[in-house]
Amino acid sequence: MYDFRPAAETAKPELYHDLLQAAEALTAGEPDSVANMANVAALMWEFLPQVNWTGFYRMVEDELVLGPFVGRPACIRIPVGQGVCGAAARDRTSQLVEDVHAFPGHIACDGDTRSELVVPVLREGRVVAVIDLDSPELARFDAEDQAGIEALAEMLSQRI
Repeated sequence: MYDFRPAAETAKPELYHDLLQAAEALTAGEPDSVANMANVAALMWEFLPQVNWTGFYRMVEDELVLGPFVGRPACIRIPVGQGVCGAAARDRTSQLVEDVHAFPGHIACDGDTRSELVVPVLREGRVVAVIDLDSPELARFDAEDQAGIEALAEMLSQRI
């Protein structure tokens, strides 16, 4: 049995360090990308407070396709360039959005979502997936969250 839950009130640097260590432990040696994304989606759900969706969209040909996640049902396909996930895939850069309703072209899969962090997973300069985090709180994510998820994406780039 795995129990990777962090202690309550863990500081963000330690939280993301522990999340990365747990993700490394769960994905080490496992060649199945779907299994690895599923476990990491569940880890993010356990580790990150005030989120209502944690998961992945996979790059399939020229669009993002829903991958493993925890949360309410989501949009299945997102064209590159559309919404926060599509912008992250198009620009190959993280998207930290304090208020999704102010983001041009935001795709509302869950009407309760107020802020979002999307980080591309890059392998050899191309997007293989994006990590998507949603929150019902305005401005839930900050630079520490972005740095933590970017480190996770870098580690996962060879495992998904």
